[in-house]
Amino acid sequence: MGSGRLYVAVAAGGFRRYATYRAATAAGVFTNTVFGLILVYTYLALWDEKPHLGGYDQAQAVTYVWLGQCLYATLAIQGGGFEKDLMDRIRTGEIAVDLYRPADLQLWWLAGDLGRSVFQMLGRGVIPFTFGALFFPMALPAGVTTWAAFAVTLVLAMVVSFGIRYLAALSVFWLLDGMGVSQVLMITGIFFSGMVLPLNAFPGALGEIVRALPWAAQLQMPADVLMGETDPLRAYAFQAVWAVVLLAAGRLLQSAATRRVVVQGG
Repeated sequence: MGSGRLYVAVAAGGFRRYATYRAATAAGVFTNTVFGLILVYTYLALWDEKPHLGGYDQAQAVTYVWLGQCLYATLAIQGGGFEKDLMDRIRTGEIAVDLYRPADLQLWWLAGDLGRSVFQMLGRGVIPFTFGALFFPMALPAGVTTWAAFAVTLVLAMVVSFGIRYLAALSVFWLLDGMGVSQVLMITGIFFSGMVLPLNAFPGALGEIVRALPWAAQLQMPADVLMGETDPLRAYAFQAVWAVVLLAAGRLLQSAATRRVVVQGG
């Protein structure tokens, strides 16, 4: 099998794997819808007090909430993607099997995670987003061009998300346990991605910092492109730079880790 077909097959396998968990997917849809409702009414109250907070009107704030619920599992913003499996394989020594595969380790896990991301968006993200569009005023574009630009930002956001979590997973080569790293991923993901509050609403120097970090490429950039708040080319550049930096850092860390890898127990 050619290398391209191999990684397509791995991505398809990642999609099928998560598609088998129908009950978990249904529970996730329900959970995201409920949390979306809670956040929407919280945002509406906040925007009543602070109109145009972060440069958004109420319809844009509502759109941001439902997009966040759509992308929460898609981008594994609090973790829960491939990284748990990779951490476990490093901890148990099964990573040695992966290193002997005739495939690139980073591309293998990236392909699988992209398959997972696509399923989570279609299976768990679209329904809450559609629910929000049906029952709340949302700032959605009418033109196909904007939707196409938004789709590109989603793909780049998936790669950036993978890059962050791949670096975290590789740290287990040194730490030998992923529990603490997973907790850090959860906290940083929920705060720096803007899941709680749009990064545009963060004040002063803190706002400048969080908008420059890679987590901003996950939710803030796609949201701003969807609502016409930023130029798509600017968003692409920001996301692509972080994707390249993170993947390159992951490649370097992977090289350092595999040079010193010790399979526990043997």
